[in-house]
Amino acid sequence: MALRSITVRRIAALLVAVLAAPGTWLRSPLPDPDYRAILTFDPLAARPGLIGGFEIAGVWELRSPNSHFGGYSALVALPDGRLLAASDHGRFLRFAPPDAAPRAPEFGAIGGSVHARKNAVDVEALTAAPGAAQIWAAYEGSNTIVRFDSALREGEGVAPDAMRGWSSNGGPESLTRLPDGRFLAIEEGAPTAGSSSAALLFPHDPVEGGDPVAFRYAPPEGYRPSDAAALPDGRVLILHRRVTIGLPYAFATTIAIADPAAIRPGETWRGREVAAIAAPLPADNFEGLAVVPRSDGSLTIWLISDDNRGVLQRTLLYRLEVDPAAL
Repeated sequence: MALRSITVRRIAALLVAVLAAPGTWLRSPLPDPDYRAILTFDPLAARPGLIGGFEIAGVWELRSPNSHFGGYSALVALPDGRLLAASDHGRFLRFAPPDAAPRAPEFGAIGGSVHARKNAVDVEALTAAPGAAQIWAAYEGSNTIVRFDSALREGEGVAPDAMRGWSSNGGPESLTRLPDGRFLAIEEGAPTAGSSSAALLFPHDPVEGGDPVAFRYAPPEGYRPSDAAALPDGRVLILHRRVTIGLPYAFATTIAIADPAAIRPGETWRGREVAAIAAPLPADNFEGLAVVPRSDGSLTIWLISDDNRGVLQRTLLYRLEVDPAAL
């Protein structure tokens, strides 16, 4: 009886590990290809209020039958009011958020073609030049940064020497262009106690070359950085995620703010936590963060989650409002 009890516990533990390990989520069955431009926003019940200094202005679950949909690990705001999301399967979604005038969503493959190898198309971060005439994508697996035109068709890339030792499954998870033209890249790293992530501060467009400043970034304990976006004043919001193993497994999210002026070569850069999302709020694997400045000086913050194309997860979209002076 004792042996049977131990065996059952081992099987249960194995199931938990398989379901919760990144890359081994319980996948949805693959349907026949469907490329209809359909995207729906289902509002979710979330108590109005504040998380840190951020006001929750809305939470939605995104749904679509389109075969390109899902797995979004990057987000950037466009000047026409739309948002651009990219997935770890090399697909993009350009869409008007639910509070904007309706527009047909645009689905497609980044670079114009679909690749079978995930490590060749695993986009983990997006950032854009003013006006979004150029968009940069950071690729995990190959540890490269590619600069695209606004249509995401023509690209020119670089594999920085300073990223060569970054893990193939924990590479450049965050990439943002600062207002002064420098670029910040942060490795995902490991969520071990006291761990930090490799990070680089490029003097300008990394595709053009140049020697970056190498340093470390220390995330909040137990979290890993999953995206970053610069504020108009030069500070940076950094998104983090944490997975708690169990049945069901649970996700928690925290946002920190940090000032690039404090970055020093070879030293550890730290931020300050300013918001957190966890149950009972709608929570999932948030990996995309976008900042939209408003005419009154306040900011709209958008968050999108990566459902890993799994049946147990959702694509969630958060809208947060904040006065940057309060951060």
